[in-house]
Amino acid sequence: MTAGRIRGGAAIRAYRPADLDALYAVSLATGDGGGDAAALYDDKRLIGHVYVGPYAALEAGLVRVVEDPEGVGGYILGTADTRRFEARQEAEWWPALRTAYPDPEGPPDRWSADRKRCHRIHHPPRMPEWLVRPYPAHLHINLLPRLQGRGIGRRLVEEWVRAVRAAGAPGVHLGVGEANAKAICFYRACGFRELDARAPEMPQAVWFAMSLGPVR
Repeated sequence: MTAGRIRGGAAIRAYRPADLDALYAVSLATGDGGGDAAALYDDKRLIGHVYVGPYAALEAGLVRVVEDPEGVGGYILGTADTRRFEARQEAEWWPALRTAYPDPEGPPDRWSADRKRCHRIHHPPRMPEWLVRPYPAHLHINLLPRLQGRGIGRRLVEEWVRAVRAAGAPGVHLGVGEANAKAICFYRACGFRELDARAPEMPQAVWFAMSLGPVR
């Protein structure tokens, strides 16, 4: 994927380690079904530890950042091989976080947002085989409101898909909360197909997938 200028002063570029805090901030600002999740968390970095940090650490080459005159306002990240990524997270990412964040106790229906993320750190879901076998790649994309509705998200997806196709992935999947109608419409517009099946581990997630053609 190559960096590219977008009208309005925004640009897509490669990830730099100095971007990490800004990406964490975007993750928090979009972490409540696309809306700001800051009020939900006492520890403002927890959501980033789950959905940004491991990709920046283990798959930095597949992270792209959107920056405009106001600063970093979005990103796309993911992996071409979910099974390999899950194994690397288990070996290289989760152990330190498990030391810092205890596994929560008590009834899950009473857990705060912080405790739910802590539980995920200790018990990360393993993506189901029916999803990963045909669609081994997966992605996450988030844009702040000021960058939405300008075609930036679609361009990010197109560039990212080209990269994982070149890496040999035959397909890509992603999950989105069933209440996030805006995101569902976006993924459909980007060419993802909604799957009928649901994963019992994540019953409220709607799964999308895209088959990737041969490298051109």
